[in-house]
Order: sequence, then structure tokens, then C-alpha cells
Amino acid sequence: MAGHNLLDGKTGVIFGPLNEESIAWSIAEACHREGAEFTLSNAPVARRFGDLDELAEATDSPIIWADATDDEDLEALFTEVTDTYGQIDFIVHSIGMGVNVRKDVPYEDLNYNWYEQTLDVSAVSLHRIVNHALDTEAIDDGASILAMSYIGAQRIFSKYSEMGDAKALLESIVRSFGYRLGERNIRINAISQSPTKTTAGAGIDGFDAMYEFAERVAPLGNASADSCADYAVTLLSDLTRMVTMQTLYHDGGFSSMGISDEIVEAMKDSFAEDEEDAS
Repeated sequence: MAGHNLLDGKTGVIFGPLNEESIAWSIAEACHREGAEFTLSNAPVARRFGDLDELAEATDSPIIWADATDDEDLEALFTEVTDTYGQIDFIVHSIGMGVNVRKDVPYEDLNYNWYEQTLDVSAVSLHRIVNHALDTEAIDDGASILAMSYIGAQRIFSKYSEMGDAKALLESIVRSFGYRLGERNIRINAISQSPTKTTAGAGIDGFDAMYEFAERVAPLGNASADSCADYAVTLLSDLTRMVTMQTLYHDGGFSSMGISDEIVEAMKDSFAEDEEDAS
């Protein structure tokens, strides 16, 4: 896809790219295509199993390894970013980790230390990032902040477990900060993306079923990481300068659906087989 210079002259920080399967990776590529300059960041532990150096080379971007749950790391990051660019125009938060989910602990019996870690990494980190961007005066008036969410914040997907709570908190932080950031014309939004085959998604038991269900319900099917990145670019650009405090669904229409003909037919066949087996 050809660029349109939507982010020409803009600078920012993209948190969370790990490998080519990461949504943040696709967002970085799209931002580069549209003319932005940015710093890439992930937790130091990601150096052992990610490919961030490749993305940095492809987009001509520096990397700052920082733990988004560590105040000192974030303060140092934004100080360095300001030294490089001056004040920045955008921040992308694409960070999530469900510890109990990964360890297959049921929701009704959560390990609360892991639960707190999940909330800290997946949601509170957004608050920390915005807080330190403000405290270090790294973010400019009129900037755009974007976080990645999922409809599990609004509806129950049993296998999504504690991550539903984390995304609900994330979306609340978006709204709460949006009111306060409005004084400086800084906007903050969340994209509620389709189930997407990422490294994080692979850690959810039953993810393939969630993906296939959404694919069969959504009129347009599941949205890819690349299409999400294109949408993200519009929210970082001046074209959406009056959009803030929103959770915006990028899911092929899934969020407005109840059930589809394809699911109805599949359920009819399944129920018929169950009745035959019972008789």
C-alpha cells in the first residue's frame, strides 16, 4: 500500500512490538510508510525472544528497552525521547499479558499476585506512560495517544478470563485521561480489534475457536493486523483531531452482530447430531 504522508513530520513512541505477528509491529510499519519518525520500546526481557532489531533497521528507528510498569524506566525513556525529537506527537500502547490465562488458571480461582501483574502490565502501564509523558513534558499539545483493546472488555468470552478485566480497566483509563488531556487538545482513544493471530493471542486457550467464531459472525470477517495499522494511522493523524475518549471497534462489524446465518446453520447441524446421538 502506498503512503499518503498522513504523519509527515510527526514523531512518537510505539510500545509493544515484538515480532512480525505483533499488531504494534504492523502499526510501526504503517507509521513509517506515512512519514513518521518514532522510537520503538519493549521490556528488556523481550530482547531474548523478539525480533525488534529487524523492525528498527527497517524503519530507521531507535530502540529504548524499558519496562512499562517501572517508573524509573519510563522517566528515562521519555527524557531520552525528548532529547532526540523534542516534544512528540503520538504514543501507541500495544501491551498486554494475562499471567493466569497463560498458566491456565480458571477465573474463579485466580492467583491474585498474577492478577495484579496482569492489570499492571496490560492496563495500568497506559496510565504510567501517559503520566510520565506529561511529567517529562515529552508530549506536545494536540498529540494523539492510542491503546489497543478487545471486545472482551465489554462482553464475556470465557477463555479470555482476567484479560477482560484488564481491557475494561484500560478503556476506563482512556476515558478518564481523555477528559483531563482535553485541556491541551491531546486526544486518547482505544481500538477494539478483532481476534488477531499474534504471539499474545496464541497464549489464550481456545483462541482458535474465538477467532473462527468472530470470522463467521462478522459481516466483513476478522480485521487483519495490517488493516488495524491503517486505521491506527488515521487516529494518529490530524484527520481525527476531534475524536477522543472513544473505544472504536475495528472488527469487521462483529460488535454489532448477534448471530449470523452461518452460525445458525452450524448450530442446527450440531444440535441435530446431538439429538441423533441421544436417541
